[in-house]
Amino acid sequence: MTRYFITLGLLIMLGASMSACAGFLGFGGTSWKEEVLLHDGSKIIVERSQSHGGRHEIGQEPPIKESTLTFTMSGTNQRVTWKDEYSEDVGHANFQLLALHILNGTPYILAAPSSCLSYNKWGRPNPPYVFFRYDGKTWLRISLPEFPSDFKEINLLIDTYGHYDVDQEIKSGFVSYESVEKLNGTLTQPEFKTILREPLANAGCPIINPSSKAPLPMKPLPEK
Repeated sequence: MTRYFITLGLLIMLGASMSACAGFLGFGGTSWKEEVLLHDGSKIIVERSQSHGGRHEIGQEPPIKESTLTFTMSGTNQRVTWKDEYSEDVGHANFQLLALHILNGTPYILAAPSSCLSYNKWGRPNPPYVFFRYDGKTWLRISLPEFPSDFKEINLLIDTYGHYDVDQEIKSGFVSYESVEKLNGTLTQPEFKTILREPLANAGCPIINPSSKAPLPMKPLPEK
């Protein structure tokens, strides 16, 4: 009987240890096709995927560890992939994808930092976006003035993880642009309603001290 309880105790300890490790690393992921309404009224189908993992509290769902978006350029049949990989300094993926637009055969991506650590890492932008342009080989970060003013709409599904309605759409394997508009419409942040080009008065996160991960005093936001 004593041997039985010792063995049971060891198994419980082993199970707790494995649960702690799994809570830190996280597993799983999903993929789906999504219909994107471009600024000129045309539509394309993109393929999206995400995996889960990275740093998080035990008992919480793991964050998005990596995400990809792949599409085919009309007229050239070139396959283009955007990939947001795990970043050790952030502890998960860097961005929430907000928009994909194409002008004169050049794709552009609009993304928002996914956390305060990411926001600080990417220079605390205000409006809180990071802009990218595809040069035919790689994605280059560009400034707000380089992001064409023709682009006004948020057209990608933003909150892709952890909500029942969104999960059901994704599990179906295909998300229409009508569903994207409906699901994004539940978000209240102004930067998720339309593409902003002026600073927000209340944008920003605490500045994180990289050595201690403690917030530093907030710096004033840039004037308009």
